[in-house]
Amino acid sequence: MLKQALSYSGYVCAPYLHTHDSVVLKDTWINSKNIEKLYFVTGTFSSDSKPYFSNSTNHYILAKFKDSEQISKDLTIHNHEKTSFVFNIKDGLFQREVEGNTNFISIYYLEYGDDGDGLQEIANLLLKRNKIGIAGLGNMITFCLTPPKFTFPYSENIVVLEVTSEKSHQSVSKYCDQTRRDINRKGMTMTSLMNLSILETLK
Repeated sequence: MLKQALSYSGYVCAPYLHTHDSVVLKDTWINSKNIEKLYFVTGTFSSDSKPYFSNSTNHYILAKFKDSEQISKDLTIHNHEKTSFVFNIKDGLFQREVEGNTNFISIYYLEYGDDGDGLQEIANLLLKRNKIGIAGLGNMITFCLTPPKFTFPYSENIVVLEVTSEKSHQSVSKYCDQTRRDINRKGMTMTSLMNLSILETLK
């Protein structure tokens, strides 16, 4: 008997390459009931994560999805030489109303799989940052036609933050970096993976 794969909600970040295939994927997601929100974003990778993702690019379509199984099917059809990223949220640390629109998604990884107490402390520190509307913990799956040179070792310990601010993306990036430093000062090693600056809302 086949074991059924678990499905999660989360975020998917697919390269926007200004090709027919990219347009088809974007239109598919605009019309998909599985996609709650869709954005055009700029992706900035940290110096720590760049060596693992040499096939990354600058522009992506970012979707917030309900069912990861459907996303895997979509990306199997629309696979590229550039890496697509799926962030499955297994544990919602918190969600709250923040006035304004989300304009930044910041993604981190924990270098050590923290226990429940450690995660609670991270959640408490994040709650103090009033621009963070959603924080989630999960894993990362990548799709790419070219195998990576190095295997990313922290894909099971991903932290995703949704940030709302009227300030510039550069200012929000500094805000998130200060948040990361606050957590690291408490003895938990949280490292930046990538920042996604929202340029346009597509859905």
